[in-house]
Amino acid sequence: MASLKDFYVSDVAPALMKKFGYKSVMQIPKLDKVVINVGAGEAKDNAKVIDAIMTDLAAITGQKPVICRAKKSVANFKLREGMPIGVKVTLRGERMYEFVNKLFNVAFPRVRDFRGISANSFDGKGNYSTGIKEQLIFPEIEYDKIDKVRGMDINFITTAQTDEEGRELLSLLGAPFIK
Repeated sequence: MASLKDFYVSDVAPALMKKFGYKSVMQIPKLDKVVINVGAGEAKDNAKVIDAIMTDLAAITGQKPVICRAKKSVANFKLREGMPIGVKVTLRGERMYEFVNKLFNVAFPRVRDFRGISANSFDGKGNYSTGIKEQLIFPEIEYDKIDKVRGMDINFITTAQTDEEGRELLSLLGAPFIK
């Protein structure tokens, strides 16, 4: 099976170059990295929550997650500086393309009543962010083995200069935007 990176080089890059009229192949936008973040507010009470999230995220991405810790103490949330409050993974290279392919072609179609992802979640610089309400849409997660249904934020960081370039790049990679 050919990788998504090979597909990018053979199909996506020439289509982008033609549509936007780039003079050099170095101007063509690329997917730089994908960051998956799971926030866990309940981790301050139960330390095992972080371990469960790390196991799930490692299974989904194939890479060891990093624990995110609180930068400031907030008395109202009973939060102290340095407490673990989330987990994140930054994917690059072949793992990133494998995850993107799995997300667009396997996970999203498993969502009930899925009509597509919003095309309005770009940041003005060509980067896209979306959220998932439950980790069960990934085939690696077994329903019986999870302790709680958790969502995650997924950020696609591109080298695109505008939202239009970023949207076209993700569309060509297979992002199911709402028509």
